[in-house]
Amino acid sequence: MTRTKIYLLALVCFSTYSLKSQDLSFEEYNPKSTLVVPGKTITKAKFPFIDIHGHQYNMPAQNLAPVIAAMDTLNMQIMVNLSGRTGDDLIKSVANINKNFPGRFVVFCNINFEGAGKPGWIEATVKQLEQDVKNGAVGLKVYKSLGLSNKDADGKRLAIDDPRLDPIWAKCGELKIPVLIHAADPKPFWDEFNGDNERWLELKTHPRRKRSATDPAPFEQIITEEHNMFRKHKNTTFVNAHMGWYANDLGKLAQLLDEMPNMQVEIGAIIAELGRQPRFAKAFFIKYQDRIHFGKDSWQPDEFCTYFRVLESADEYFPYHKKYHAFWPMYGLDLPDEVLKKVYYKNTLRIVPGLDKSKFPK
Repeated sequence: MTRTKIYLLALVCFSTYSLKSQDLSFEEYNPKSTLVVPGKTITKAKFPFIDIHGHQYNMPAQNLAPVIAAMDTLNMQIMVNLSGRTGDDLIKSVANINKNFPGRFVVFCNINFEGAGKPGWIEATVKQLEQDVKNGAVGLKVYKSLGLSNKDADGKRLAIDDPRLDPIWAKCGELKIPVLIHAADPKPFWDEFNGDNERWLELKTHPRRKRSATDPAPFEQIITEEHNMFRKHKNTTFVNAHMGWYANDLGKLAQLLDEMPNMQVEIGAIIAELGRQPRFAKAFFIKYQDRIHFGKDSWQPDEFCTYFRVLESADEYFPYHKKYHAFWPMYGLDLPDEVLKKVYYKNTLRIVPGLDKSKFPK
């Protein structure tokens, strides 16, 4: 082979490689930052903390030892298992906890809202709620199916503020247990699926999350129903999961907190929103320090370090753990210790009954 042919072959190979390397999809493009700045990963929280938004779906029969081992490495003192279910399952979960790791877990009970409005439904539901609390539940977790997919006795979408549900929220206030509620989903799930949508990658990789005004209702309608319910039941404490999907609009969230003193918020699955607005978010946390709770949502121990670093450090431009949630870098809020203590444990100790306070600093 002549030198010219070798050169031409090499040129073709290089050109093919070059074109292939340029033909990347957005999903594939995930560059490593060359920025060199001070900072380090935080794998253990500065203070013992309570995860108010935990899920252990098989707790009635689960070996909890591996979970405890991971909790200890994180400095998580208590996990609130929101998936406590009801009836016999809840009894078994509480028994498992008390036998093996008393004080390290508590459970919230759950309600199946399907068929609400049937004769006797609300009376039986409230009675079971009372029994679940007697059996050890310390709160009620309401899933997003209420407002999205639950149907009433007539097969119609069950609104969150349906007056037929009022006895449930009133009973929680009477029992002095909090209601942690996940309503709707992020607003971009309802927006146009195009290049202007910040959740484009998430919707591309998880297409079933896309919503429309008729699937089953507009975002604003579902959220308004939730807020109507909060306003109506002033004697009940509500914890709005995922900061009520307003972590990207803290000005609006501040307005809602001012309007509804019985509403608290938790930070599960929205730390990426806080980590891109460190100064504004820090001011928000300081102002509303008595009403914000630590929550994570999914049980992925390796992801907690992002939460710790955003809350505790002053680090700049560090990566988030899921590109499809956030393709932007994080910045630390560098919260004062007293604010951290409130977010990590003091606020939750105040509103959730029956927690072991002995393992937490004053």
